[in-house]
Amino acid sequence: MGEKRRWVNPAQPQTLQIAVFLLYINAAFAVLDMLLYPGTRSLFSLLLVAAGVAAGYNIANERKFGYALGIVMAFLPFVFRFFITGNPLGVNVISLVFEIALVALLLHPMSRDYQRIWFK
Repeated sequence: MGEKRRWVNPAQPQTLQIAVFLLYINAAFAVLDMLLYPGTRSLFSLLLVAAGVAAGYNIANERKFGYALGIVMAFLPFVFRFFITGNPLGVNVISLVFEIALVALLLHPMSRDYQRIWFK
């Protein structure tokens, strides 16, 4: 039997586990936004949802690609806002807290050390 694939990995540090959950939650809210605001349905939006889920799934399965994609997905909202509004922090406070938390969780020394040692 091959490797066991999982959506979450309880053996990982809490920082990575919570980051995986936040990546999935961000993707779920993006799908909800696409359903509530039909004008936002686009190939690009679907690509962002797929990338968020792929990042979470690959982090849970200890893949370096997933960790790198997770970092890109964590910083993407700041980059988009900077190019659209000129202010990377210009969003409602609750969204900003979750976005900063995701970045902090992925870049936390415990997460970085774990992925450096165990990820393939």
